[in-house]
Amino acid sequence: MIDYDESGCPAVRVGHPGPALLLLSEPTRPFEDEPTLDFLIKALGPWGSVETSVETWNGDGFDTFLSSLAEDFRGWEGAHTWHSVCYDLTLSAEHRGSHVELTWGIHDRAPSEGWHFKITTAHAPGEDMRALAADIHTFIASFAE
Repeated sequence: MIDYDESGCPAVRVGHPGPALLLLSEPTRPFEDEPTLDFLIKALGPWGSVETSVETWNGDGFDTFLSSLAEDFRGWEGAHTWHSVCYDLTLSAEHRGSHVELTWGIHDRAPSEGWHFKITTAHAPGEDMRALAADIHTFIASFAE
């Protein structure tokens, strides 16, 4: 679900309602003359919270990846995967018949790569995935060149 923070910037909530929640927020263009788009990803749950900054090159096709999953609502074999340019965010999607499992990997940045964290969210194929793809598209497009 897309929300807007107090400054009017978009934020996307993924996985709510449920025991855990992902929040994508604070999209920024750190270099005006480059297509680098950074955002913050935070996982929140009863176990605590984990967050990192994600660096992308104009979103790295994140919204397109999610849209392709929504269009393939009848299912697929195996895992479809996506990653940000620096692998600080990875996503693996598996179709389980009645739902799509998205496993989100949040990773420490190189060179340390000292930790990584995974969380799985479940989504209905079709419209639920379309809504998520649209929210991510709005989030990325809000800072498009």
